[in-house]
Amino acid sequence: MFLTVCLNPTIQKTLHFSSVIPGTVNRTGIHRLDVSGKGINVTRVLSQLGKKALHLTQLGGDLRSLFLSLCEQDRLNIKWAESKSQIRFCYTIINENDGSVTEYVEESAAVDEGTEERLLKEFDSVLYGAADLKCLIISGTKAAGFSHAVISAMVKKAKDKGLKVILDIKGNDLIESLKYQPDVIKPNLFEFAATFAPELIKDNDLINENDAIKEKIKSIILDITQKYQCHIILTNGGKKIIAAEGNNFFEVDVQPFKAVNSTGCGDAFTAGFASVFEDGANFKEAIAEGMRCGILNAGFEKPGVIKD
Repeated sequence: MFLTVCLNPTIQKTLHFSSVIPGTVNRTGIHRLDVSGKGINVTRVLSQLGKKALHLTQLGGDLRSLFLSLCEQDRLNIKWAESKSQIRFCYTIINENDGSVTEYVEESAAVDEGTEERLLKEFDSVLYGAADLKCLIISGTKAAGFSHAVISAMVKKAKDKGLKVILDIKGNDLIESLKYQPDVIKPNLFEFAATFAPELIKDNDLINENDAIKEKIKSIILDITQKYQCHIILTNGGKKIIAAEGNNFFEVDVQPFKAVNSTGCGDAFTAGFASVFEDGANFKEAIAEGMRCGILNAGFEKPGVIKD
């Protein structure tokens, strides 16, 4: 069984327009509402791959019943801790005219005092109570109100228990977790650079993806893989995937594809990768399966799926 964790639950509104004219009223009859967020997307794709997965999160506010109802519709197995925190909305705007997919993300409200203790209690109940648990996947950011140590604490407990640990996180949460030697870290290239080489970021983007920048990233990657004995995967949209296993650094070409909705592609990649990596596939084979699932996700308007 896979335990997926995300501490920032989301309800996703997807709006599809034939064209968008800024500064005017734009109307559409093509829209959908889905339970989402990185951890939910990973869980949904794992389930569609036939894997047993349980998602752990925090929930609160008057949108909780809607969130749980949407989870039930998708047949997702959920555990949650009371947070008294309203669930955020995020919005995907699909513009058919220029093919763009634009995300509008609400910052989450702070969780109530005591939420972290309740969440870790639920985490422990799964970690020590589920005999078939084999892999922990932690994705995304955490809501305000959690301590800086909550994610690394879960990583330590999972590694002490002998689980595989896959992290799609960034910033201090990733830095603090590395000392417990997660098996795989999978931020995207921008998140990795912002975490380990912030001098490469300007105006919310990499300053330039030239050879010098690539060598700097490669040096940091190989230092981390050797120091913490973990695998690294850096996705970068439709561009080459950067990866490292031990001293072996390599890039993987991404098959060209036309995206209907790119939301959740990275999460579908994580799920596809994890599903076969846990089964014993080698690193490159698992990356190939992750890529396959990410591309499948791009073909659907619903985020975090690989089939209807």
